[in-house]
Amino acid sequence: MATTTFSGPVRSESTVKTVSKNSTTGVITEIITMGDSPVALGDENKTLDASTHSGRVLAVPAIGGNRTITLPAPVAGQTYKLIYAGAAEETENLIIVTPGNSNFFLGGIVHLDSNADNVSVYSDSNFFLGGIVHLDSNADNVSVYSDGNSNSKLTLTDTGLFEINIVAKDSTNYYIWGYAEGADAPAFADQ
Repeated sequence: MATTTFSGPVRSESTVKTVSKNSTTGVITEIITMGDSPVALGDENKTLDASTHSGRVLAVPAIGGNRTITLPAPVAGQTYKLIYAGAAEETENLIIVTPGNSNFFLGGIVHLDSNADNVSVYSDSNFFLGGIVHLDSNADNVSVYSDGNSNSKLTLTDTGLFEINIVAKDSTNYYIWGYAEGADAPAFADQ
């Protein structure tokens, strides 16, 4: 395949897709889509796929029960950004898992303790969805890390606002970072 070099901006009327082509079979695999609008996930367990979800902001609504989001098999460069689009701190857990224990997370999440002097201010949903977290530097905020060799599940317990960023490092592992606000710290574990 030839390489094309651009010396100015690249413009697309729709989206830009990054793909890989299998040199043996010629099969095209979509890795990331850039430029589409956010994807509003439903109040349900969800298995993500690269063509619909990679490269886009994924808005997680208020959830009515514990929910699991399952990532697809990693392909280097896939990106997933999950944000909270609800209007109050949850009493349910959001669980993010890889396809299995052989695909694990590298990195961690900053926990912003809502029992401390941090304050979450939520929109009334008339114009904006979501909110902003005020961080008190004297609070019990902590970073929570994956063990880097087997943790393939992240649980956000009774979460409030969050932004979780996930990037496939290669065909085995995902980088993960971001923050989650709530009374209880997030936890990494094996599935």
